[in-house]
This record gives sequence, C-alpha cells and structure tokens, in this order.
Amino acid sequence: MDMNRVKQIVSSPADITVHYHGVSVWIDSYDEQNNTATIHMRGSHEEKREVPVEELEEV
Repeated sequence: MDMNRVKQIVSSPADITVHYHGVSVWIDSYDEQNNTATIHMRGSHEEKREVPVEELEEV
C-alpha cells in the first residue's frame, strides 16, 4: 500500500479491510516522514505497533 491510500483509509468513514501479514488490522495513525503507520489488530486495542506502510494490504 502507499501513503496516499493510508491517508484515505484513515479519513474514511467506511470500514475498509486492511491486512498486515495476513491479519486484519485497524490503522490508527500514520507518519509520512518515516512512511510508517501505527496499527492494532482488530479486536485487540492493547497491542499497537508501528509498521512500514508498504507491508499493509487492502483486501
């Protein structure tokens, strides 16, 4: 995925399915300078991680 699509998904009111290594995730925020996104697994708000945007996949 690219940063422009990440920004669209974050600002969208729609529920857009995104996977990180095959696991369904929510995108919480993004960092354009580092080309990363902060995500958490759907159903688990405790475990957040920062991942490279290119490793995210829209399903």
